[in-house]
Amino acid sequence: MVSMENPPQTELVTMTIDGSRANLRLNREDKFNALNVQLITELCDLLDWTAERSAGNLDTLHDENGAPYLRSIVLSGSGRHFCAGADINMMRDAGANTPEENRADSKRLDRLFNSLWAHPCFTVGAIQGVALGGGAGLVACLDHVIGTQNIKLALSEGKLGILPAVIGPYVYRRLGSACFRRLAMQASRVGAEEALRTGFIEQVVADVDSLEPAVQSLLDEVLTTGPCAVTLAKQLTLNFDRWTESDEALRDWTLDFTSKMRGSKEGQEGLSSFLEKRSANWKPE
Repeated sequence: MVSMENPPQTELVTMTIDGSRANLRLNREDKFNALNVQLITELCDLLDWTAERSAGNLDTLHDENGAPYLRSIVLSGSGRHFCAGADINMMRDAGANTPEENRADSKRLDRLFNSLWAHPCFTVGAIQGVALGGGAGLVACLDHVIGTQNIKLALSEGKLGILPAVIGPYVYRRLGSACFRRLAMQASRVGAEEALRTGFIEQVVADVDSLEPAVQSLLDEVLTTGPCAVTLAKQLTLNFDRWTESDEALRDWTLDFTSKMRGSKEGQEGLSSFLEKRSANWKPE
């Protein structure tokens, strides 16, 4: 059984644990939380550490010391802006790098985005200011994004003569083909209204002070859902996305999936609590 003790030591990303919630905060305010190698590495390490302590993955609510395992991740950025994208020094160095070095940089970024996209916990973004390039990529990887009215998002790579290829799969899944293509070609900033309309974010609040109440209200609802159900919803969706066999085979697969869930420890608890008219053991008291 893994312990909730001894998280990775980091400098540019801070993590605080509040019950079953982990708060990850980009902490490079003087650079508008731009993504450099250190920040990317630290965020990846924290995402790996938290994923290994997901209640949904472990199918248990507490570690051996009674500390809650994690059910949600809240990602935010310190200062005026959520994330201005790739650090300017990384962008400058890319022009002098070999193809192999540039590929290694891209692989590091892909690890970050995929770790966030595939994280077994429910992931929430609380964003303000700009989210450009890789910052918009982080937004696209989250399950639910709450932004202030002043947000500006952009797939800004086209302004530099490149394209959002590494973040592309995640933004494409969130926005759909036509919207992704348009924003990649325009590379211009979109505000809260368009971001909400296109599905880049789910919710808009007035200002930074309104973010935390909105996040907590959302998580209060999420905590009424079984943690394994949250985790497996991501697997279910991914399998639908990738399905290449017949419709009949898909229907058969969903029957097996449903049967497994109903027979699971969490499924049995959920059905029993419903029939006994009591709260399931995963619901907060």
